[in-house]
Amino acid sequence: MDVKGVILAAGYGSRFLPITKTIPKEMLPLIDIPAIHLIIEEFIDSGIKDILIITSRRKKVLEDYFDREIELEEYLPEEKKKKIPQFNANIFFTRQKRMGGTGDALLLCEPFVGKSPFVVAYPDDILLDNPPFSRQMIEEYKKSISKENPAGCTVLCGEYIDGDVSRYGVMDLEVKGNLIYVREMVEKPEKGKAPSNCISVGRYLYTYEIFEALKDVKKTIKKDGEFYQTEPINILAKRGKVVCKIFTGTRLDTGTPEGYIKSLVDFIFFRRKEYKSTLLNYLEKRLKEEN
Repeated sequence: MDVKGVILAAGYGSRFLPITKTIPKEMLPLIDIPAIHLIIEEFIDSGIKDILIITSRRKKVLEDYFDREIELEEYLPEEKKKKIPQFNANIFFTRQKRMGGTGDALLLCEPFVGKSPFVVAYPDDILLDNPPFSRQMIEEYKKSISKENPAGCTVLCGEYIDGDVSRYGVMDLEVKGNLIYVREMVEKPEKGKAPSNCISVGRYLYTYEIFEALKDVKKTIKKDGEFYQTEPINILAKRGKVVCKIFTGTRLDTGTPEGYIKSLVDFIFFRRKEYKSTLLNYLEKRLKEEN
């Protein structure tokens, strides 16, 4: 099955100013690997070979990162060359010329994906799981294909969390057979009025049917106004065309400075364990000095 990948990376990253004045948020490193690198790895490990990255005019460094660096390849010693990433995928770029919201960004990828299903990733959410979560979503999508629904369903990534969910998109779910259907996604519900404690996380597998819904919503928006994906998702949900795959791995939320700090620590614990003792020993030393 030809499933394509899309990464939405056009935002300003204003929470990380001043560094994001010149360095895209997606390039902020977890030790020595930028966040977007991990998304590309997830896609490739899920069998996705054609990937579109939607950027903006201030983010040419993203294109440079995924390009070859001939000078380094030629002059670095052999052991250092191994650190230069090589991606077994076709990586394309297009620019969102104005900040029109995620709905506008998704419409930009229609010529790229055509009729293929496609996984959309937000680089703020790094999902560590085995098998990779994009592959799990693809398998869930395959389960949704039937004679009655040959195009299959859009698949949302859901995560159950404890506590307040009022700053998230929250899903109203219903189990039917071997699938979890999304009846509605409620964006930032009032405290105490959320339909569940299952939030929408930054992975979406869309079918081509999302484009019709996006265009219908765009018609209702004033010229140059922003619009987002929640309303188009709910259009499809009302038709029984949206299901949810629950994520149970480790999620790194790098979207805020606080989340980024926690993500760096978790990344060391889960992926770069060679630095774990260094981190723990240093923190123990600093805590003793503070006390």
